[in-house]
Amino acid sequence: MSGSDLPDAILADGSRPFGAEDLLTRLEELGIEASTVRHPPVFTVEEAKALRGELPGAHTKNLFVRDKKGVMWLIVAREDRPVDLSVLAEKLGLKRLSFGSPQRLMKHLGVIPGAVSPFGVVNDPAGEVSVALDSGLRDFDRWSFHPLDNTMTTTLARDDMLRFLVEEGHPPTWVEL
Repeated sequence: MSGSDLPDAILADGSRPFGAEDLLTRLEELGIEASTVRHPPVFTVEEAKALRGELPGAHTKNLFVRDKKGVMWLIVAREDRPVDLSVLAEKLGLKRLSFGSPQRLMKHLGVIPGAVSPFGVVNDPAGEVSVALDSGLRDFDRWSFHPLDNTMTTTLARDDMLRFLVEEGHPPTWVEL
């Protein structure tokens, strides 16, 4: 199932989530140039590596996590970086992190597991999910992500993604992984 196959999806505010086409329109409205390719659905970094071919830019893994108090974070890391949740929690000033459930992921970012990316903040107008970016991403001028659908990959300039996050009310926190 791709992110666009969710007829009954509802966000925390009761609205329907943005889909990939809505997101691409939003990027266009912001004057952000992006290129998108379609592919079979992918759910893991390994599957994405096998299918992406020569797509440019940094490729990521995106982890939706929460602490014991329900504070939610989207962690965006280079795909080759190990992420130790206990070390990450400490760096973010939290006690303990665990993965958020698929239901919580849909409710707050409007995506299914496998389609998680920072584009999901478009579905979190209340700003309930904070974004942490792996400082290693700064080394790349272009970044690639699923545009709310794991049957597509969208590539854009690093500075455009940073501007998108700010425009959507989710200025990122940089973290050394």
